[in-house]
Amino acid sequence: MSTHVTLPALGESVTEGTISRWLKQVGDRVEADEAIVEVSTDKVDTELPAPVAGVLLEILVAEDDVAQVGAVLAIIGEEGESTAGGAAPAAADTVANPAVPSTEQPAPVAAPAVEEAEAQPRRAAASAPAQGVEVTLPALGESVTEGTISRWLKQVGDHVEADEAIVEVSTDKVDTEIPSPAAGTLLEIRVAEDETAAVGSVLAIIGDAAGAAQAAPAASAPPVAEAPAPAPVASPEPVAAAPVAAPPAAVPKPKAPATGIDVPLPALGESVTEGTISRWIKQVGDEVDIDEPIVEVSTDKVDTEILAPTSGVLLEIRVPEDGVAKVGEVLAVIGEAGAAEYEAEAPDEDDVQTAEAVGQPVPAAPAAAPAAVLAPAPSAPTPAPVPAGPAGYVTPLVRKLAADKGVDLASVKGSGVGGRIRKEDVLAAASGAAPAAAAPAAAAPAPVAAAPLAAPAAPAATVAPAAAAPAPAAPAAAAKPAAAAAAPAASVRGTTEKMSRLRATVAKRMKESLAVSAQLTATVEVDLTTISQLRNKAKDAFKAREGAGLSYLPFIAKAAIEGLKQFPKVNATIDEDAGIITYASTQDLGVAVDTEKGLLVPVIKDAGDLNVTGLAKKIADLAARTRASKVNPDELSGGTFTITNYGSAGTLMDTPIINQPQVAILGTGALVKRPVVISDPAMGDIIAVRDMMYLNLTYDHRLVDGADAARYLSFVKARLEEGDFGAEFGL
Repeated sequence: MSTHVTLPALGESVTEGTISRWLKQVGDRVEADEAIVEVSTDKVDTELPAPVAGVLLEILVAEDDVAQVGAVLAIIGEEGESTAGGAAPAAADTVANPAVPSTEQPAPVAAPAVEEAEAQPRRAAASAPAQGVEVTLPALGESVTEGTISRWLKQVGDHVEADEAIVEVSTDKVDTEIPSPAAGTLLEIRVAEDETAAVGSVLAIIGDAAGAAQAAPAASAPPVAEAPAPAPVASPEPVAAAPVAAPPAAVPKPKAPATGIDVPLPALGESVTEGTISRWIKQVGDEVDIDEPIVEVSTDKVDTEILAPTSGVLLEIRVPEDGVAKVGEVLAVIGEAGAAEYEAEAPDEDDVQTAEAVGQPVPAAPAAAPAAVLAPAPSAPTPAPVPAGPAGYVTPLVRKLAADKGVDLASVKGSGVGGRIRKEDVLAAASGAAPAAAAPAAAAPAPVAAAPLAAPAAPAATVAPAAAAPAPAAPAAAAKPAAAAAAPAASVRGTTEKMSRLRATVAKRMKESLAVSAQLTATVEVDLTTISQLRNKAKDAFKAREGAGLSYLPFIAKAAIEGLKQFPKVNATIDEDAGIITYASTQDLGVAVDTEKGLLVPVIKDAGDLNVTGLAKKIADLAARTRASKVNPDELSGGTFTITNYGSAGTLMDTPIINQPQVAILGTGALVKRPVVISDPAMGDIIAVRDMMYLNLTYDHRLVDGADAARYLSFVKARLEEGDFGAEFGL
């Protein structure tokens, strides 16, 4: 007996809903409580579950149509029931069935080429959707109701292990990957890439290998097994030849992945789910030591280096530079030198076999780019110029800084632990040593390394110019760092570059901040003369005692934090949709830090418990680690209020943008000496030269009124001008 699926009451004032998308189609099997349709109202978007298990026999309301509460949207019944929509399943069968005979007629299959070959597995897989374990979209957060399929990490027919990541899903909160609930073969993909699925939707089916063979009856095999048959189709040959020639170099790559140890992308923070490969420090064939950095990874929170989990040889690179990897994804494989040689030799044998089958000369196959990943074993000696700098390891930040400044790292003596070269060492060398023209040795490996990659794929005619090139190339590169050091801006004029992940994140969040809040800025002028005098008396002893400099910022931060305690509205968040204001119980201070890669905001947790000394040490520590890409990603989130010091660059005033979901940010301008009118007890009003600074508070007018902002700024101004911080420094 069939069951009606009706539109339920979705709220007191909701009388109708629009069908956004049918998650199931006529003929599909559904389980009880499984989401089958997405419905949108003027209050909420939701999905409706199936009231019973069965087959979707009929859809009565099409997508984008409006239905009243109580209207019948669809009918679910048993597989044999006959309804008006019963023809749909039959039609589906007639579409699915031709996929089988197509394997017996290779010529028609070859004509549609790639499109038909890709469509076959999907159609064939639909024949056995229930023979396996369902992979559903889990709940990814309280407010997350759906996710978009970013990328399928596995394809139909691939073998998967339990808990192995098979698909990447993107939501408006987080990007993550869904693990396989069981070991087996991926039989069917229900939701394609770039499509959206509701929480609870079935994304794929996993079963045994036999099921996979039935679900995809050699969909990709006909072009290979029946290679002689499609031969008469001469017209698509130029097109078909390219894809056939390209895979051979990539096929041998995973020949012996199990012989080594995987290098996965570790968890880099609670909210970090993926990272972009900035640069491979080591290349395939290079020897690595345990805990030696092998790759630089960039996230929207921090840039860091991944260390080798073991000593050995880098056998395989799974994620190329600029590629994005999920947390837990294998980036590379490290093993013994013998395994590297085996992998390097194996492709040659496969290439010969493939070339014979296709009827093309062997050299044509390695011409494809994938050869760069596997063939480096013969080329491994060539990247030797990389360690042509200092004896010890140099961080990417220092290496880049040296290249920009034209400093030869081989000539720099490190002051860090174990003689490691630090940023300060490079800056010191740059300021006192212009003769750093030899620095191009560090930059040279890029062009030199590029030649060996092309060399194995080309005849000797290509290798000969490469061998001759290094001599003139080195002097040419030598001039670049010098020019960059003299005029850094000139090096990027007239060029384009890919936006970094950090830059893209900053851009997105700044626009979002202006879009979601009503921002305006209030300004006060503060006389910091008293604090200047206190600082001048205490800074030398403070530096010797604490090991950190004493700037004006800790004093301003202390006054700002005390103001947050007096005016909690400035230390709150607002949820406009829910109509809720949340007042933070602690003062977690974000401090904007200008780095070479862009603006980052590390957070001092429980800053309200610190005095000026504690704040000075925390600010110095966080700023140094942030600029050196050593800050923990968790230290870059969770702030309740932010301070940004644009005055350090000479700016008097600015209108800083609020760091969401906060409601205020305090900007500190440059400290300048100006003649101002002050009141003297003996002489009355006089003109004196004072240390003056503008403080600018950008606030969210949805929560903080102008009067609230004025009261807060007046408190901070009074606290700073009284300068009552001497007791802490014994003054």
